[in-house]
Amino acid sequence: QVQLVESGGGLAQPGGSLRLACAASGRIDNINVMGWYRQAPGKQRELVAVISRTGSRNYGDSVKGRFTISRDNAKNSVSLQMNSLNPEDTAVYYCSATGIWYTDGPFDNHAYWGQGTQVTVSS
Repeated sequence: QVQLVESGGGLAQPGGSLRLACAASGRIDNINVMGWYRQAPGKQRELVAVISRTGSRNYGDSVKGRFTISRDNAKNSVSLQMNSLNPEDTAVYYCSATGIWYTDGPFDNHAYWGQGTQVTVSS
């Protein structure tokens, strides 16, 4: 089993910045893909950014050029630097981890999710 704990959400002004962090715990040897998704009220969950264990990144169109995803494989953690925030970025942000190599078990292709952290962009 994998537990994901997010931190760093909160309130930001338009044009401001926030940084989200997520740490995975469990008997983990490596994680294939980690990333962030978000869900605004009344909308479907959407991709924000994902990063593979080799560093390949993929961003949602609405955040390209503003958000940067990074990860620390040794710590099984992922971060999201969010710049030039606008009110449309307001949502609950969820950390995800997919494809787990355990220290003592077979490969697990299940997707795990954090509990979510609220990001609100408002003046």
